[in-house]
Amino acid sequence: MTARISNFVRSPERIQGPDNGAECQAHGRYTEAKVELFEGSYLDAGCPACHFSGLRTSPDGSEQHRQALQVEQARKLNVLLIGSGITPRFRDATLDNYLTGGNARMTAVLDRCREFAENFPEHYQAGHSLLLVGNVGTGKTHLGSAIAQHVIRAHGAQAVIVSAAQIIRVAKGAMARNAQYTERDVIEELAGFDLLVIDEVGAQSGTEYERGLLHEVIDQRYQQVLPTVLISNLSADATAAADGELTLQDFIGERALDRLRQGGRAVRFTWGSARGGVSA
Repeated sequence: MTARISNFVRSPERIQGPDNGAECQAHGRYTEAKVELFEGSYLDAGCPACHFSGLRTSPDGSEQHRQALQVEQARKLNVLLIGSGITPRFRDATLDNYLTGGNARMTAVLDRCREFAENFPEHYQAGHSLLLVGNVGTGKTHLGSAIAQHVIRAHGAQAVIVSAAQIIRVAKGAMARNAQYTERDVIEELAGFDLLVIDEVGAQSGTEYERGLLHEVIDQRYQQVLPTVLISNLSADATAAADGELTLQDFIGERALDRLRQGGRAVRFTWGSARGGVSA
């Protein structure tokens, strides 16, 4: 049975050179290949036979085995980083380069995001979620991307960031006559990541279908006790909203919002746009 291609996670691009275009002193000629790196460059993959022998047949503790293990670990990390969905604009976004300028509210938000990322194994076990909500231009996507990258690098987990609009677009694609996947495939994939970061919730139309879809994704992760980070410019407090003002509840439903709050916390970005104060 052929494995279904992911709708949200892509693999590193691999550029093949000419057949037998390179030569290894130990194994003769082989086909060259360059592999895409998360940082944006490409790396020569080297002789595959050397890597295989170093990893599988060289004695444990030998220099060849140690080097092969390092290469394998770097490859796995690169696969997770490229598959994360972190865009080139935010691939340099980290917890350390989110600049608060000494602002107490920004510092408190950063501390909460750092605690979640650094203690992710505990939050993963408990299924704790995080709501990053508040004003436009306050660095929510920066911190969401930084959390995802830290979780991958420090804990080896699979973290994926995706916009609500992309989730909806992919799910609607399942309705096409020639679609190779179903809406259920979409929900099950999103429900399986160690950490899912849903960005730009509230930027979509907010139809009943969209609300139901996002609710099901969040609910499935809740049932599996998996953490979710949700990012929105909307308020998470429906009772405090002004008359006629849309809130997060209007786009994911009351029950989904309650799922995220249970055991989690809302981190509010209450200051004005600070695009000049954060990197990327």
